[in-house]
Amino acid sequence: MIDDNGALRVHRRAFAQLSALALSAAAVGGLSTKSVPAGAQAQSSDAFARLRDKPIDIGILIFPDMDQIDFTGPFEVLSRLPDTKLHVIGTQSGSFRDHRGLVLTPDVALAGAPQLDLLQVPGGPGQQAQMANEPVLAFIRRHMAAGKPLFSVCTGALICGAAGILKGRRATTHWASFDLLPYFGAIPVDERVVIDGNLVSAAGITSGIDGALVVAELLRGKAVAEAIQLDIQYAPEPPFHSGTPKTAPSSVLSTVTAAYHPLTEARLSTARAVAAKLGIASPL
Repeated sequence: MIDDNGALRVHRRAFAQLSALALSAAAVGGLSTKSVPAGAQAQSSDAFARLRDKPIDIGILIFPDMDQIDFTGPFEVLSRLPDTKLHVIGTQSGSFRDHRGLVLTPDVALAGAPQLDLLQVPGGPGQQAQMANEPVLAFIRRHMAAGKPLFSVCTGALICGAAGILKGRRATTHWASFDLLPYFGAIPVDERVVIDGNLVSAAGITSGIDGALVVAELLRGKAVAEAIQLDIQYAPEPPFHSGTPKTAPSSVLSTVTAAYHPLTEARLSTARAVAAKLGIASPL
C-alpha cells in the first residue's frame, strides 16, 4: 500500500486462500492468453521442477532510479503463488525513489538477505550504477552458481550480464538495449519472454508480468498461473499498437529512440567496459 509519505510499503500476504483459487482455476478453461512457450518445460532446467511441491522463498532486488513496474508488476503475480514468501531486497537500506519518483521501501538490505530459491532482477536507468556494484554482482553470481532459478526483467538483464552469467545463454531485454546483449556473451532472442535453463528473461518493463506468469507456471503449474492471471484480470487490450519498434509508427519510434539516446550511449559505454573485463570480443 502507499503510506502518508507516498512510500510503497510491501507487506506479506496471506496465502491460505490461494490453494482454493488455484483449484477453481483448474475447472475453468481458456483463461490463459499465453502459456509457457512451446517446449519451455524442456528448456527449463530441473531448477524449477525441484521447487514444484516445496515452500519457496523469492527475492526481488530493488534499487534507486529503477523502473518500479519491473518490480511491482511481477510482484502482483509472484506474491499470489501458494506456499511462497517474497522478500523485497534493497541494494541499500531505507527508502529511495524509482525513476519516476515513487518511493520504495525494501524489507531488507542486501547484506541481510535470506537464502533464496529464486531471484528476480529488475531494470531501469538505475541499472547503470548496479553494473558496477560488486556486492550486487557477487550476490547474483552466487545465486546462479548454486543452480537456482533467476528471473530478469527489462534491463535487469544488463546487470546479470555485468555479473558474467549470460555467457552462452539465450536472453532478452528492453528493445532500446537489446543490441547490447552480445557484449555480455548472451545470445539475443527477440521474444517477450525467453527461457534458458534456470534463467528466465523478460523484455521491456510491462513484459515482466508475462515473465512472472511463465515463472508461476514453471514453479506451480498451469492451473495456478491461470488462477493468478484471472485474479489480476490480466487480459491486455491496448488502445494503440505502438508497443514495440515493429508496430510503432515511424514518427513515434523516432521520438522515443531520440529520448533514449543519452541513456543508450551510456549503456553502450558500460557494456563495452564490461565486455573488456569479461574478455568478450566487442560486437561493434
